[in-house]
Amino acid sequence: MKQVRIVAVGRIKTPHWLAAIDFYRKRIATPMRLDEKVVKDADPSLPMAKRLEKEAERLEALCRFGEETVVCLDERGKNMTSPAFAAWLTTLWDADRPPVFIIGGAFGIGPSLKAKTTHSLSFGAMTLPHELARVVLYEQLYRAESILSGSGYHHE
Repeated sequence: MKQVRIVAVGRIKTPHWLAAIDFYRKRIATPMRLDEKVVKDADPSLPMAKRLEKEAERLEALCRFGEETVVCLDERGKNMTSPAFAAWLTTLWDADRPPVFIIGGAFGIGPSLKAKTTHSLSFGAMTLPHELARVVLYEQLYRAESILSGSGYHHE
């Protein structure tokens, strides 16, 4: 079975983001085993660099670097089309190196963790709120599955 893990900072609190994630998660559930772990945001009174460091430690503890392809979501990462993303996921699954996508908090992903990741992926040059980035990731996973299965959701 195809596996994908998502490791993110902060639980989603806004109802419309929760609804959007639930919408795509339900559609992904059958063709793909999806696991999401959430770590607590660091103390907001800490300086930004210290917050990033604390959150990076929490995220890193949930990654299996020797077994998975660790991918951080970052606006400076690689851009892919949806069909290229679907093809890339297939190569990871075929190589038995399932992806784990890391989504940072309000300030992104700490540099120590970024340096350890296998890949960096961007959904565009603009900065997205981390909650919206999670929605976009779920939608793109659903889209990738629809491309691979030929369901017709994706149009070229």
